[in-house]
Amino acid sequence: MKIKQFEDKGLAHYAYAILSERAKEVVLIDPARDPQPYYDYAKEHDAKIVGVIETHPHADFVSSHLEIHQKTGATIYTHSLVGADYPHQAFDEGAVLEFGDIKLKSLHTPGHSPDSISIVLEHEGKDKAVFTGDTLFIGDVGRPDLRESAGNVTAKREELARQMYKSTREKLMKLADDVVVYPAHGAGSLCGKGLSDANTSTIGDEKKGNYALQEMSEDAFVKVLTEDQPFIPKYFGYDVGLNKQGAPDYKPSLEGVKKLEKNYTPEESAVIVDARSESTFKKGHYKGAINIQNGGKFETWLGSIVGPNEHYYLVGESDEQLNELISKASKIGYELLIKGAFVYDKQDGESSDKFDKLTFEANKEDYTIVDIRNTSEVKSGKFFDNAINIPLPELRERVKEIPTDKPVVVHCAGGYRSAAGSSIVEAALPNVKVLDMSEAVTELKQK
Repeated sequence: MKIKQFEDKGLAHYAYAILSERAKEVVLIDPARDPQPYYDYAKEHDAKIVGVIETHPHADFVSSHLEIHQKTGATIYTHSLVGADYPHQAFDEGAVLEFGDIKLKSLHTPGHSPDSISIVLEHEGKDKAVFTGDTLFIGDVGRPDLRESAGNVTAKREELARQMYKSTREKLMKLADDVVVYPAHGAGSLCGKGLSDANTSTIGDEKKGNYALQEMSEDAFVKVLTEDQPFIPKYFGYDVGLNKQGAPDYKPSLEGVKKLEKNYTPEESAVIVDARSESTFKKGHYKGAINIQNGGKFETWLGSIVGPNEHYYLVGESDEQLNELISKASKIGYELLIKGAFVYDKQDGESSDKFDKLTFEANKEDYTIVDIRNTSEVKSGKFFDNAINIPLPELRERVKEIPTDKPVVVHCAGGYRSAAGSSIVEAALPNVKVLDMSEAVTELKQK
């Protein structure tokens, strides 16, 4: 028996392949959008993919379960509460999937969502591992506030938090201490608030070290779980729906994105996502373009700034980068929203003013400072006492709240988000000087 963990660092997502060497069969759990790594793994072990288990309809990434089913004939298993639109077999509490010498047993563990399940792996008569989806993480549990308006079954965050209390205490914590915990996400995911960098743990270690599994009343648990959760990206509800339906096949969907000629001119007022570097963007870009730089979290910020009801143009520095960006967008189903993708290599059009650190430091009161960090970040300390806080995911909707009587300086924590934020403010307030503090914030922040 072998367990293979697949990691997508951009979305801090873990998928799994469970191999029965006796039967030469593989069952996948929570696969990512690109199915090829799972096909390669099965081929490497001369095995057949016979099952795909979805622990719940994911909000933060698009799964390839339907494509894998259509390609391999593998049965898809998920909880009946999902109301899945794709061919599937219900895998409710007590259901067992046997292949070779492995038993996979379903536990209904609502809390992150009403339809969440955890999968206990039994081998040689003993529980060896549990695949917890977004219910139990390493150092945390799944947030309970994502299913208030998405999915087949919705529930208020307090109700889900109470369900999480019972799921952890009455089911997961009753497993043996040496059972290995395999979660669907790690540090950096927005599906929880304090995930560990570790990629596995044990039930015993989580009972000792996970704040959410410590002895406390149900009311105390609800309070601690519902406070200070990170923001909810715009795309989360869209992905829940897409996963409930089943996404289109990966490669054909990428190939379906319209490639336009170099330096194409979009129509006026179009949404343009320019993923070139901040320095290149500031030298010349289309009016109104949003500078979401290509980087480790591009797809998260794309889906946090641009809503699933919008269609957009995608701009890159080269054909190679465009292909990479389209692939990243597809992880959240946003390749379906691209009106056209093209390379831009001019330095004409709109340019951005440069931030002068010394001038700002000597005359801070002459500027309106906009802090685009998340509310929870600002709660732990402001960099500048007089700064206005508008989190980046809300900036396009709230930009008119910014006073226009002084030059505007935009900052985040390290410079990546401020490139996007300053481009949004610059487009919305054309008669105001807008400056991006970028990485200079680390030198200027108040102690």
